[in-house]
Amino acid sequence: MGDLVNLKRFKKRNEREQSAQQADTNRAKFGRTKSERALDERTKDRASHLLDQHKIDGGDAS
Repeated sequence: MGDLVNLKRFKKRNEREQSAQQADTNRAKFGRTKSERALDERTKDRASHLLDQHKIDGGDAS
């Protein structure tokens, strides 16, 4: 005779494995390291700062 299997446990384990696999896929697709995010933020801030330096103060822009 075969071993008894609790179907709830089997289903939950299967769902957890699929969820973990999906999470790995999402990490590879969307994930960025903290240093990459910080570099992008610094680049954006620097570009904004340089743009602000080149603004012409006074007068109507039209």
